[in-house]
Amino acid sequence: MSKHHATVRWHRSSDDFTYDSYNRAHEWEFPGEIRVPASAAPAYRAKAERSEAKEGDSDRVDPEEAFVASVSACHMLTFLALAARKRFVVDRYTDRAQGILEKNEDGRLAITRVELAPEIEFGGEKRPNDADLAKLHELAHKECFIANSIRASVTVRRPERNS
Repeated sequence: MSKHHATVRWHRSSDDFTYDSYNRAHEWEFPGEIRVPASAAPAYRAKAERSEAKEGDSDRVDPEEAFVASVSACHMLTFLALAARKRFVVDRYTDRAQGILEKNEDGRLAITRVELAPEIEFGGEKRPNDADLAKLHELAHKECFIANSIRASVTVRRPERNS
């Protein structure tokens, strides 16, 4: 077992505190004094059509983006470990992951799906064939503890390689 820590800090920056006036900007702090500026998603507002509520800040990471990034990063790190064990050399890995925020079966907003779209460039002499690549992704998904911790479905769209 291991424990992981994050501190989330927010402070009021407006004179009043109403749904329409409070700021959404905050900061995530991790061990080692790593700080990430965060905010609500820019497009998110409850009852957006009728509200003058402050939006999130697009210059900051929002929780939805961080969620998708953590799923993607866990899959990538697991994939890299598996590839290294099989002696496949990975030169580059890029994933343009996407999370789908929609109502779930209970009618509540949730990220119900995370779609990974990895592009992988291999080097070295030993290169995976399509079956090897599919198996690596299948095992990476199975072993990714972030994916194992969530209810959203996670899919890997047609793995691509650039070599």
